[in-house]
Amino acid sequence: VGHCHPDVVKAAHEQNQLLNTNSRYLHDNLVDYAERLSKMLPEKLCIFYFLNSGSEANDLALRLARQYTKHEDVIVLDHAYHGHLTSLIDISPYKFRNLEGQKEWVHVAPVPDTYRGLYREDHEDSVTAYANEVKNIIEQAHKRGRKIAAFFVESLPSVGGQIIPPAGYFQKVAEHVHKAGGVFIADEIQVGFGRVGKYFWAFQLQEDFIPDIVTMGKPIGNGHPIACVATTKEIAEAFAATGVEYFNTFGGNPVSCAIGLAVLDVIEKEHLQAHATEVGNFLMKLLKEQKIKHPIIGDVRGSGLFIGVDLIK
Repeated sequence: VGHCHPDVVKAAHEQNQLLNTNSRYLHDNLVDYAERLSKMLPEKLCIFYFLNSGSEANDLALRLARQYTKHEDVIVLDHAYHGHLTSLIDISPYKFRNLEGQKEWVHVAPVPDTYRGLYREDHEDSVTAYANEVKNIIEQAHKRGRKIAAFFVESLPSVGGQIIPPAGYFQKVAEHVHKAGGVFIADEIQVGFGRVGKYFWAFQLQEDFIPDIVTMGKPIGNGHPIACVATTKEIAEAFAATGVEYFNTFGGNPVSCAIGLAVLDVIEKEHLQAHATEVGNFLMKLLKEQKIKHPIIGDVRGSGLFIGVDLIK
């Protein structure tokens, strides 16, 4: 919502003057913020865990998936990056290929990129072809006696090149993953909160699709460290059934939640979703005009203010 937005600064300052505690002390801001976020999400995503960073959120999502499914393995997309914790480096091909390599429990599926990927715009059914790659991975894993806990994906792959997956891809992948007893985790850390313009969440671009777990970070606090995991009652109950409570000292503290509420207020009050749509469309139009002039521009793609320009030789 812009550097040092006065409404966000004011909310942080006022709450800081009153009280900031660790999360063992109950405070209305936590409940108010959870309720407010729940209105922005599909009804079944109704349980919230608050944390301090996107990496913490993705690590918790991994734990939730494993506890719920009782499986270990994770499918990710090539070139993906999901965070800086050890558990997330392990599921980030963008990182692990330069470090210790691929773990046995990690499976890498091709990015559903219809510009320079395996199956392109001229393919008769790129959606099914890319989803079948995931299906094949699951079948191969089963042959080796392994079981899938989750398909872990950014709703729009960002580090992988600002990719817009073809419509219907998530639905088909989710079918295969659910059939294998796994869950679908949508990482909205870079692309959530109205950035894609038309919808508040990037996963909504895949119409009528609802993930099992959604993670949030980066824009949620406008630069303040706050993050969130939203999931279903079933998954949360399986996690709680261990008897080991989830506790995060500063996740969901009063100041962070005051800031989170202020950010949502500003997005709404200043019509920032509509702004992302209009400015994004305008930028895309200008970029496409440049594409006609310059052979180095191979592809212009995007949604709202999530835009990629693919430069080629």
